[in-house]
Amino acid sequence: MAVRTIPGPGPASDLEMARRAVGRPAEHLATPALVIDIDKAAANIDAMARWLTGQPARLRPHVKVHKVPQLALLQLEAGAVGVATATVWEARAMIDGGVPDVMIANEVIGAAKIALAAELAGQARFSVLVDDPANARDLAAAAAAAGTTIGLLVDLDVGMHRCGARTPDEAADLGRVIADLPGAEFRGVMGYEGHCMTQPDPARRRELQARAVGFVAECVDALARAGLACDIVAGGGTGTFHLTGASPVMTELHAGTYALMDTSHEALIPGVFQPAMHVLATVISVHGTEAVLDSGRKAVSADMAMPAPADPSVTTRFIAEEHLGISAPAGALRVGDRIPVIAGYAPTTVNLHGVVYVSSGGTIVDVWPVRARHGTADVM
Repeated sequence: MAVRTIPGPGPASDLEMARRAVGRPAEHLATPALVIDIDKAAANIDAMARWLTGQPARLRPHVKVHKVPQLALLQLEAGAVGVATATVWEARAMIDGGVPDVMIANEVIGAAKIALAAELAGQARFSVLVDDPANARDLAAAAAAAGTTIGLLVDLDVGMHRCGARTPDEAADLGRVIADLPGAEFRGVMGYEGHCMTQPDPARRRELQARAVGFVAECVDALARAGLACDIVAGGGTGTFHLTGASPVMTELHAGTYALMDTSHEALIPGVFQPAMHVLATVISVHGTEAVLDSGRKAVSADMAMPAPADPSVTTRFIAEEHLGISAPAGALRVGDRIPVIAGYAPTTVNLHGVVYVSSGGTIVDVWPVRARHGTADVM
């Protein structure tokens, strides 16, 4: 069957077209549009940096949240020691964007990804998590063949039952394997207590977090008995930053959403950081107190929590593929009105958009491409 070639939209790229918005009011953007208020994001970054002053942990923000090197560099300027990523593609985007220290807080499996990881290890201080001896050997062999050294950390299962070593002895055994591998350097452990982040009760969250950090300490001790010192002991997220960041056993905090925020994290730590990201939406239908916006699941994430209009007098009724149903006081909205919508979950909202519009004082001041949204094709 013949495959037809369909002509493109014209000479201007999507990024070039988006950049035409620079200097214009943010409220005039075509919707749905992803917008970051850079002044609020900078205030959040500064607030986290101030809180961490004097704490045991240093900040390594997880950039799966925003996926843009420009924001990562602002976090580094505020004192972050590097960044964490979820994928090797995000890692490459960050290194290409000038970030000098990158950790993939995840396993890297598969020949193409391992080869890229070995290459990246020669371009920045670079490390990867492992929970399998064979994977550690594959990563080390690829690095040795490439003439690089890759940092490896033992991933710990602290209660999520996802990836990671599940006993201190298992962690120590894997650490010994790493330490003996040419091309690899043992750097420590990471235990991410993501299951605590979804716990709405603060007392129960504190209890679960303490149990998770206790297991991390047991693994660090087991590794020490094996003769392996942990340079990095990492974990934590925005919902537990005030607990994990203050724990004496931790050296790195991996909170990321704090910079932008969303409704799920606001429910966990209300009033600590301000919403700095929204999806600008347009009212496309009004019937009495019920209205519909053009920002459905393809524009704003409902993971973890429902998205919500920034105006507290407007509430969310439902979300569908292309529509977000809201309720507002009678007469408050008209068709064509613009409504900022705060995402339910920031990390799975950003990857729905090709660019983020950067605003200051209500004016678009820059446009940033969203890097590594899915994989190799959109790293740059």
